[in-house]
Amino acid sequence: MKKSIWLSSLLSAALLVGLLPAGTSHAANPQLMVDLSANTGAIKHGATGFLYGLSDPGVPSDNMLIPLQPQTISQKAPDGLQHPNGDALVVAPQFIQAGGRQILIEMQDIYQNWPYENNGLADYLTKVDTIVGKVLADPNRDVYAFIPFNEPNWIWYNSSDKLQNFFNDWKTVVQRIRTLYPAAKIAGPAYAYYNASAYSQFMTFAKNNNVLPDIMVWHELDNSFVADWYTHYNHYRNIETSLGIAPRPIVINEYGRASIDIGVPGNLIQFISRFENSKVDGNLAYWTTAGSLNDLVTQNNRPTGAWWLYKWYGEMTGNTVQITPPSQNGYLQGVATLDNSKKQARLIFGGSQNSTDVFSTDVVVKGFSSASYFGNAAHVTIWGVDNTGSNPSDVPYVVQEGDYAISNGQISVTVNGMKALSAYHMIVTPDKDLSTVGSSTRYQAEYAKITGTAAITYGSTGGYSGTSFVEGYGGTNNASTNFVVNAAANGYYDVTVRYAAGPFNSAPSTRALRMDVNGSTLTDLSLPATTSWDTWNNSTIRVFLTAGINRIDLKAFTNDESDAVNIDYIDVIPAAGTITTYQAEASGNTRGGAASISSSANAAGGSVVGWIGGGAANYLQFNSVTVPTSGLYRMVVTYANAEVIGTHAYNNNIVNRYADISVNGGSAKRQYFRNTLSWSTFYTAVVDVQLNAGSNTIRFSNSNAYAPDIDQISIAAARN
Repeated sequence: MKKSIWLSSLLSAALLVGLLPAGTSHAANPQLMVDLSANTGAIKHGATGFLYGLSDPGVPSDNMLIPLQPQTISQKAPDGLQHPNGDALVVAPQFIQAGGRQILIEMQDIYQNWPYENNGLADYLTKVDTIVGKVLADPNRDVYAFIPFNEPNWIWYNSSDKLQNFFNDWKTVVQRIRTLYPAAKIAGPAYAYYNASAYSQFMTFAKNNNVLPDIMVWHELDNSFVADWYTHYNHYRNIETSLGIAPRPIVINEYGRASIDIGVPGNLIQFISRFENSKVDGNLAYWTTAGSLNDLVTQNNRPTGAWWLYKWYGEMTGNTVQITPPSQNGYLQGVATLDNSKKQARLIFGGSQNSTDVFSTDVVVKGFSSASYFGNAAHVTIWGVDNTGSNPSDVPYVVQEGDYAISNGQISVTVNGMKALSAYHMIVTPDKDLSTVGSSTRYQAEYAKITGTAAITYGSTGGYSGTSFVEGYGGTNNASTNFVVNAAANGYYDVTVRYAAGPFNSAPSTRALRMDVNGSTLTDLSLPATTSWDTWNNSTIRVFLTAGINRIDLKAFTNDESDAVNIDYIDVIPAAGTITTYQAEASGNTRGGAASISSSANAAGGSVVGWIGGGAANYLQFNSVTVPTSGLYRMVVTYANAEVIGTHAYNNNIVNRYADISVNGGSAKRQYFRNTLSWSTFYTAVVDVQLNAGSNTIRFSNSNAYAPDIDQISIAAARN
């Protein structure tokens, strides 16, 4: 974040490779060594944090946030002026619901300018009072931590002779916060880079004056990160030891270089691996626009290539195990886990020094003697995802799949054709596969997230696809298999559930599973029993999915045996369905007040309706929205919005406009619309609406600000 000096870019000379002379041996492949017997602790998922990654409610969508297991975020002080969105208190409910555990408040972002206006400490203290008061009044106050100063070495204390001034002001501000809120968590000192001398002096001063931070914070934004991370980390831990200070949690509240690391899978694995190895938290730096999970998300619900890396990371369970790269401070890195309950080992890996490198790696997995359930052989599947920058990415592709005999407690897997900017995901299971993992439209249950009593089994049951299946649904209402699927476009898809429902205690002849789509219950599936647990059947339902990422959960919901089923996979295939479109400029609609039609070449009908909002009288109402039956419908809103407030050195201060949407004159539902960055660029947002059989009205309004320009809406039943 906020740089008065632009960080230098990494300058990489092209690697010149000549022809090898006759008889010259090729160098051995670099080797990643994974030791399943060396447990290094529960996986932390610490790198899944974001600075201004969230901007407004629903921006980004829950679908993009929840699968990543978010841990920490850094957001602006309530009502801060530094950026037009990203208020900590505003985004907290969505973050907490997604499983997030801590929100760092950038207190100095109460100021409008960068560098921050220096109006004297007295002025700042009045702002501190206001911020703390608002946090104390917030029902989520326990989740917040305060960062009193941001990059103090680059703002008010930007020379060595001002170091003591910073220490004294730190003491004053921290004491003020703790007077107002004794249980407050304080994070700092938040230098723009790790400064060994300054941090030693700071911690000594803070201990002697009883103003130690509860959370240690600094940034990692420089080219030197790859070589220097462990030096920084170890130096800080040695400070604590030398001063007799209990170890503080560490949050690297900004990481990644602009235009080099952000959004690039093969570079981001450098940070993920080091932070996970050190069990610290890290928040991706804010270099572009708020609300994009720092370029993991585009168009609010579409993944970039890097999103898939963080999704893989978020789905890793169990304990991390020791991984030895070719060099501790080198570019080829990874994170590995072993989950004994799932009988799975997982590895994310990648990275190379030059962005154009294409190379091979030998992944050696040893320590199988500590996981005897693997037996004499293991099945290995490897996926890859490429760098797409800030553009949408397809689903990861299968790189290779095969069975490997375990010899002397280990296997060696050679991965060819690896690309420097790509990342890779390996899953190792017992050698029980009955087919390949399938196409890009198939999602295996044994690789999905499971909760409650749902369990992966590798028993004698046969006939399944892939490497296994999920069981544990009988006699419980606490079992779920959570699939994360990608839809190429808004529209209908046939979701086929492959299941087995053999004889089981008092289970009925027809079983049931509840299907949730994107967090809301869609339907209860009726699943006829199968003749045995080796016999599998398909149940297909046609559902409307949002372009990009969707979450499909198959859940037990009774306490009896009605949902005693095993789940093999789901297939998600594009299908036809009735979708009715209504143009915003149509003559049958009602435009109130200043709302008016204007031409737009890229709009579907050549026109849009703008100037909606800015007062209750300025609205757009779609009339005669007709559906055959009452129920839940998906409304696809096509819109444009390029509003920007103020200027910034590198952050685009976009505004995500919102509209209050009411159906048939009922209570309005507020919907934020991700900024499209141009008035001639159109995105879509999907809004759930309850419609009555026959004719309906849908009104867009905004009493306080402007809504986006509306091109059209399309109406589709949630299931067809």
